[in-house]
Amino acid sequence: MTLTEKERTLVEDLKGQESLCVEKYTKYAGEASDEQLKTLFRGIASMEREHLQTLNGIESGRTPSTSGSSSSSSSLPQSFTKAPAGTDTKGDTFLCSDLLSTEKHASHLYDTCVFEFQDAAVRQTLNHIQKEEQSHGKLLYDYMKVNGMYGS
Repeated sequence: MTLTEKERTLVEDLKGQESLCVEKYTKYAGEASDEQLKTLFRGIASMEREHLQTLNGIESGRTPSTSGSSSSSSSLPQSFTKAPAGTDTKGDTFLCSDLLSTEKHASHLYDTCVFEFQDAAVRQTLNHIQKEEQSHGKLLYDYMKVNGMYGS
């Protein structure tokens, strides 16, 4: 598979976004006060690393496999409980809000890129990653909602 110049530029943009996600989730896992939030951040960081590896493969001309989902997705929590008393909810709210904004941006970037690639397998892979980014945002929202950090 040979990428056009535009496709190469878009892959570079996506790689930059994924690198930022890996960096933020890894850093924030160390800063979060609530253990379930630390676990969530570490799990999502692992998935973001997989996304980056997939993009590196696309950039190298390898046609991505379109079967299955990320191997890390099963390790993510699917529900949350209220954070224990004494948890720094103000700090955790900031971390979650920042990451939710990051996920919204990443999802939007993938949405645009899906329409810009010629290869159907690449488009399908980018769409799959976009859905995972949306899933990350939903998990962040769910945690925030349980902990009174997001609307009423």
